[in-house]
Amino acid sequence: MSLSGILRISASLALCVPGVALAQEEAAAPAAVLNTGDTAWMLVSCALVLLMLPGLAMFYGGLTRTRNVLGTMMHSFAAMGIMGVQWTVIGFALAFGASSIIPGVLGWSSEYFLLGGVDPGTIWDGTNVPTYLFAMFQGMFAIITPALIAGAIAERVKFGAYCLLILLWGFVVYEPLCYMVWNADGMLFKDGAIDFAGGTVVHISSGVAGLVAAMVLGPRIGYPSRAMKPNNLTMTLIGAGLLWIGWFGFNAGSAVSAGETAVQALTVTQISAAAGAVGWIVTELIHHGKASSLGIVSGILAGLVAITPAAGSVTPAWALIFGFGAAVVCFLMVQLKGKLGYDDTLDVFAIHGVGGMFGALLVGLVATDVGGWSQFLIQIKGVVIAVALSAVGTGVLVWLIDRTIGLRATEDEQQVGLDHSQHGEDGYGLTHL
Repeated sequence: MSLSGILRISASLALCVPGVALAQEEAAAPAAVLNTGDTAWMLVSCALVLLMLPGLAMFYGGLTRTRNVLGTMMHSFAAMGIMGVQWTVIGFALAFGASSIIPGVLGWSSEYFLLGGVDPGTIWDGTNVPTYLFAMFQGMFAIITPALIAGAIAERVKFGAYCLLILLWGFVVYEPLCYMVWNADGMLFKDGAIDFAGGTVVHISSGVAGLVAAMVLGPRIGYPSRAMKPNNLTMTLIGAGLLWIGWFGFNAGSAVSAGETAVQALTVTQISAAAGAVGWIVTELIHHGKASSLGIVSGILAGLVAITPAAGSVTPAWALIFGFGAAVVCFLMVQLKGKLGYDDTLDVFAIHGVGGMFGALLVGLVATDVGGWSQFLIQIKGVVIAVALSAVGTGVLVWLIDRTIGLRATEDEQQVGLDHSQHGEDGYGLTHL
């Protein structure tokens, strides 16, 4: 071979080798690496969301009568245990599994059963945080959602039957809805439905469930003719404050990072809650001539609920509309309850159900970049599916449990109070009122 031929071959090899090396580098995608900043924020967010449970217990407990305060608070703490175990054993596998049991509706991954196929170093897909941490953060949502339902049937439900109800409700309603909205293979996720932190998955589902459960069980003894005043509004105010604080983890934590989206979510959450408080104050002053402590905390919750689905998708200016508008709409629903005649003890549907729908629909119109009528129609579909699934699933469960082991406390049990009849204790050690 001539010298020129050898040089041509050498030049060709020199050009090819770097190309091969580059192709190999492109084929080997960089492995996900734990980000300590993101992980630290998500650890804090987990704690903040769990803080909402004792906050909810205080909020609900203060609104019931003295003889039911402990029993009402127990509902929140029971959910921390029951749903905490259910989620760890199988709930996470059903909601975030990569395979489908029911395509688009419910999933499964054997590695997530008891979290046995992952370890502290496994990184959750699409994030820089451990799978353990993502599972626990989502688990906090699985805990608080059925706990919200308890407020609608407070003062008339058996404790053991309530525990069975929330356990089964997780399988029948929460995990399928969670899969549909937040799993990449879920039908609503594929449609592009916006639910940043749970307006549909958490608040619409629990609000509708509370309404259905209250209607199936029937009203409390003496409702609405007998006065049923809150036993401790100061405790309710403290509970509302804890919920407001915890909501920063609830919404900003849903960014699953410590970046710009988390900052946006925290900002609009604060603004909407404040606007909700102002909205309820103004509405009460116009309607009643006085602003109440119960009203201001109701407005705060309405603002927080409404911004939850939109926290990563709207501007601060729109957050003012979300909060103020939700306060007005939820206030009107509370007033309408008396005319409709159902006994939702603590207005779970009026605040969480209606507030969640208001936020889920409005974000379809005003969401940054994607807002418009086409997105609004997608949001309507998501709301309809959530309402239908929760209404039917809850109705069947409540009916079955009440007609088998009994979900509603007897008249004697209600008269003596749930603290004594269900737990053998008294919340304050005072006489029954």
